[in-house]
Amino acid sequence: MSSLRELYQEVILDHNRSPRNFRAMADATRSVEGYNPLCGDHYTVYVKVQDGRIADVSFTGAGCAISKASASVMTSLMKGKSVSEAEVLYHSFHRMVKGEGSEGDAVGKLAAFAGVSEFPARVKCASLAWHTLHSALQEDPGGTVTTE
Repeated sequence: MSSLRELYQEVILDHNRSPRNFRAMADATRSVEGYNPLCGDHYTVYVKVQDGRIADVSFTGAGCAISKASASVMTSLMKGKSVSEAEVLYHSFHRMVKGEGSEGDAVGKLAAFAGVSEFPARVKCASLAWHTLHSALQEDPGGTVTTE
């Protein structure tokens, strides 16, 4: 395994073992549930939007290492971003994990998830929290987000 792949694997393992922003948020302006029926990943993403910016974002729930690490990295990157910046990151991440982008397009630790595109079933794991946050940022987020 290349040293770069080992580094990426370590990022995923670290965020799975010690997820950042793993907590319910009492003062969230929106919260949305996300569910991956294929493997059972189930998260709630909480977001506090103030003046068009993501003032805070967190998540709770359970799932595989890739889904938890992805949610952790996502919440770390999204704090302080404008809603439009968050949307750009969402689309870039989604293209990357589907194999439609390159690692060079990824921002920092997001590149750790580029290899997921080689495993189509894992794309849904990696993107669940992202789809859930994307829904939460909409004016009317609706019900539970699923990967199906």
